[in-house]
Amino acid sequence: MAKPNEKLATALRVLKKLQDKHSGVIESSDLKEAHRVILVDEGFLRPVMKGWYVCSNPSDNHGDSTAWYASFWSFLSGYLDKRFGKRYCLNTEASALLHTHCTVIPRQIAVITKEGGTSTLNLPHDTSVLIYTDEKNVPNNRIEVNGLQVISLPEVLCRLGPQFFKYNPQEAEIALNLVRDPGDLLTTLLAGDGMVSAAGRLAGAMRFMGRDKDADRIIETMKQAKYTVRESNPFEIKASTLGNSRERSPYAMRIQSMWAGWRDDVLSVFPLAPGMPKQIESYLSDVDERYMADAYNSLSIEGYQVSDELIERVAQGNWDPNVSEKDKSNKDALAARGYYQAFQSVKTSLTEILSDNNPGEVARSAHHRWYGELFAPSVAAGIVEPHQLAGYRSGQVFIRNSMHTPLPRDALADAMEMLFNLIAQEPEPAVRAVLSHHLFVFIHPYMDGNGRIGRFLMNAMLASGGYPWTVVRMKNRDSYMQALETASVDGDIKPFAKFIALEMQTER
Repeated sequence: MAKPNEKLATALRVLKKLQDKHSGVIESSDLKEAHRVILVDEGFLRPVMKGWYVCSNPSDNHGDSTAWYASFWSFLSGYLDKRFGKRYCLNTEASALLHTHCTVIPRQIAVITKEGGTSTLNLPHDTSVLIYTDEKNVPNNRIEVNGLQVISLPEVLCRLGPQFFKYNPQEAEIALNLVRDPGDLLTTLLAGDGMVSAAGRLAGAMRFMGRDKDADRIIETMKQAKYTVRESNPFEIKASTLGNSRERSPYAMRIQSMWAGWRDDVLSVFPLAPGMPKQIESYLSDVDERYMADAYNSLSIEGYQVSDELIERVAQGNWDPNVSEKDKSNKDALAARGYYQAFQSVKTSLTEILSDNNPGEVARSAHHRWYGELFAPSVAAGIVEPHQLAGYRSGQVFIRNSMHTPLPRDALADAMEMLFNLIAQEPEPAVRAVLSHHLFVFIHPYMDGNGRIGRFLMNAMLASGGYPWTVVRMKNRDSYMQALETASVDGDIKPFAKFIALEMQTER
């Protein structure tokens, strides 16, 4: 008779094959009942709804949402394909979000089907899927995005009502800039009746974004087809955050749009910059005085168990993984040593910035070095593979319990280039500091260490305006994480800017 650990091992081998094949989404019929029961009991599977499961980490708490958010789109694709085959389509608004690669998991997705009636699937963590039958609105020329049937982008833009432009201006701008030739829109606008209002709306939106020639072409072509079009701007934001951008990556466009849309909000709540310090050595001395508090709090935020004594021992060099097995296996000591080395590297960058070099260009060339120092001790101890120091991550990562999904691997180069371009071009140190930190962790370019590097980046940008080195305190971790989530998911940067300003001004 097989022992319990042998049964679990057998079930895990089966799960591994299914996980690779179905992207972590498992239907109960794919598993023997005995395997399913033990995997659920041990926390390797979490139920979604009757007959459906997602893979999870056994160490996650019962209410942890990470596994579900990580599997949301894969579950939707698998479930809809199983139930409807290709005879469905996400509705216009949901299709738009897929085309723009929106990083936020939506609370509800609406799905149009050719048969099956109306129903609502209530899913984990207050998410749901509304399914309704509307055969005439399921387009014949559907396309597939992320394994889901969606309406083509030009048709999506022609179908979107003014409310979408009002409440989702960033998605609307990105979607419009993904259509480089208005002829793609005109093909749909001229295909049938009822598109006159859409033509006026799209022409007004194009003109608002600085695409006057494209707006004129829509109006003139519709006129040639004997349609009288009344142009109207559906956006309610004061100014376009993208303009007539020639950027092709929707991810890079999102970074550009967030920066442009948020900079005034940051300036409205953040104190004025003191100005570049005249005495560089004095400023760096003040930074050194904050090292102990910074290392303790920054490492604690990331879950390391560190003490002042450990940090001091590591900083003084009383740590040798080549001699001491305890030091070699102590991940907290390795993290503390890496933090010390990275901190010294950041100080070198501060000297460059305070010597009047462009802070964005300094950070662009230095941030990989900071990262390398952060994990060099773990590589030396054989805990981290050397190839992980090569550059940005090679796979997908997820932020615990966040509805925001970091950018995919193939988007990192474009997004990071855009981020450092924006930092380099930004005249206001406060904007550089707040937005560089948030957008760095929004992108999440590394497999690990993103929070620590993000805080280093923030402090380098604070130095560029003469602001003091700022410690984000462990006791305020929940407020800090919530402020980041509010910016990423709700699009409101003010709570994060206010949080950083308060931490900066708090006596330590």
